[in-house]
Amino acid sequence: MFENLVDILKANPRKIVYTEGTDARILESAARLKQGGFLTPVLVGKVDEVKAAAEKGGFDIEGLEILDPATYPEMDKMIETMVELRKGKMTPEECKANLQKGNYFGTMLVKMGVADALLGGATYSTADTVRPALQLIKTKKGAHLVSSCFIMVRGDEILAMGDCAINIDYQDTVDKATGEVKFSAAQKLAEVAIETAKTAKVFGVDPKVAVLSFSTKGSGKGGTVQLSHDATEIAKELDPELKIDGEMQFDAAVSPVVGQLKFPGSPVAGHANTFIFPCIEAGNIGYKIAQRLGGFAAYGPILQGLNAPINDLSRGCDAEEVYQMSIITAALA
Repeated sequence: MFENLVDILKANPRKIVYTEGTDARILESAARLKQGGFLTPVLVGKVDEVKAAAEKGGFDIEGLEILDPATYPEMDKMIETMVELRKGKMTPEECKANLQKGNYFGTMLVKMGVADALLGGATYSTADTVRPALQLIKTKKGAHLVSSCFIMVRGDEILAMGDCAINIDYQDTVDKATGEVKFSAAQKLAEVAIETAKTAKVFGVDPKVAVLSFSTKGSGKGGTVQLSHDATEIAKELDPELKIDGEMQFDAAVSPVVGQLKFPGSPVAGHANTFIFPCIEAGNIGYKIAQRLGGFAAYGPILQGLNAPINDLSRGCDAEEVYQMSIITAALA
C-alpha cells in the first residue's frame, strides 16, 4: 500500500507542514522523508529550538524549511487573510495571537498555498487540530460535515471504516426560525459513506460499502436501524455507481454464506470492504476490535470533507506512525 502512495508522491511532489517542529517523533519522520526525497517537510517552530532538538536526537534536517510565526515575513498578509476568512468572528489582534500558535499558523500555510497538507496532534488535541481546519480550510464544495475513516491493513487485505473518530452521532440540522430540516441525519451518514468510499479508492480499494446496523434488511427495529437504511437509499441516489447496501449486520457484510442468506442478491453482502458505522461508539469499538484482536494495523483518523488534507495524530504515536501518516496525508492532496 505504501509503495503505491510513494509512487503517487514521486509523480506529484508535495509539501507537508508539521505543526510541532520540535517534537522528536516529528523530527525523526522529517529526517526520514528528507532522505527519501519524495515528500518535502516544513517544520513550524523557533529555528534555534527546532535545530537544537534535531541535533539532540541525531536527526538530519539540514536544508529543510523551518518557519517561525514570530519572524514569518508574510505575517501581515496572513493576518489579513485570516480576518477575512473569519468574517468578523475574530479581530486582527485575535487572529495575530492565534497565528503565534503552530496549529493556526500551520493551517494558514496550507490555506495560502505554502504547503499542500498538514499533520498535527503529536502534542495538540484532536480538537486543536480540527478547529483551525474547520475555521480556515473549511469544508469542500458539496460537503456538509467533516468525518473520518481508518484504513485497516492486514497483509494484502485493506479495509476502510468510517466514521470512528469525529461525529458522535447524526442529528437533523434544523432551521431555528422555521423548524424545517435543512440537512437530515440520514443525509449526513450517506455523505460519510460516499466520502469513505472515495478515501478507500486512494488506497487501491474497489469499495463495496456496507452501512452497518444490528439489523439486516428490516430484521430488527429501533435504535439506528432506520438511519442506516435511509442513509443507504440516499447514497444510492447520490452515487448510482457506488456498490453500497444496508442496513446490514457485520456478519452479513463479511460472510458470503451469511450475506446471501440474510441479504440475497446483494452485490455487497458477504464481500464488503468499506464499513460505515451509525455512531461513533460502534465505529470506535469496531476498528479497535479489528486492530487488537483481528491483527489489523490501523491508519488514521483520516479526515474527510475538508478543502485540503489535514490529519490528526494520536498523542501516543511513535515516529513510524508519524512517517506513515505523513505519506497518507500528502497522498490525499
